[in-house]
Amino acid sequence: MIRPVLTEFVLFLAPFVVYAIFLVATRAQVFDRISWPPKTLALLTIVALVLILGSFLVLAHFSGAPPGSTYEPAHMENGKFVPGQTR
Repeated sequence: MIRPVLTEFVLFLAPFVVYAIFLVATRAQVFDRISWPPKTLALLTIVALVLILGSFLVLAHFSGAPPGSTYEPAHMENGKFVPGQTR
């Protein structure tokens, strides 16, 4: 469960990190308040939210069991544990 949460967290932070790298490359003051105007922060936040929404759509579309498959729960068979699986 921690991997999907960290993935979304990294995707949210990515635009801000790229902007900070841009500020360093242009020799601007990264920690100066004037380098982070509200309009730029709003745009970066929108880009971050679009990235997160896109990742949700990609995960929903390309992960999970194929359509029409059935789930067989975990069970014991001849004294051995058989993990759950989709068929």
